[in-house]
Amino acid sequence: MKYAFLLCAVLLTGSAATAQLKTKPDCGVITVDVYKGWINEAKPNADPEQIKAKLPCFTSADKEGNESGCGGGVYYDDKGICFYVQRDYVVITDAFKGKFSVPVLGAKRDDLFVRFGNPKMKDANWEAYQMAFGIMIVYYNMKEVINKVILSTKSMDEIDLCNIN
Repeated sequence: MKYAFLLCAVLLTGSAATAQLKTKPDCGVITVDVYKGWINEAKPNADPEQIKAKLPCFTSADKEGNESGCGGGVYYDDKGICFYVQRDYVVITDAFKGKFSVPVLGAKRDDLFVRFGNPKMKDANWEAYQMAFGIMIVYYNMKEVINKVILSTKSMDEIDLCNIN
């Protein structure tokens, strides 16, 4: 009985000793360049591998294609970022803790006119700005403060937003 117990103890200790510690990839400070339309130099129309190379700290990813939700994506749930790779846009929510080249997230509705002029299109809850890279769509909460930003390389006529946004 002692030998059976000793054998079990040795096997359990041996398997625990071979366990590996794994570190989570670090993205460092995540920076959104509003004028260039990228996040840490990853553009909304980049392929998933390019996005993962620029931002290796993703939490999950779907293959690009019609069988994936919204055409596939690379998701950073803990960072407030979602790249929708087939649809060529990225969503940045108010959970984002990085930096913007221009303070957009959290800005009031009237603050954007000084930097971007009049919006190309607008509605009660959102405005779309024509940018050199494509478009930037900003969404407002009830207090008229921006709580979501979408950057896309597509035009306003081409963009196809996913219903889960």
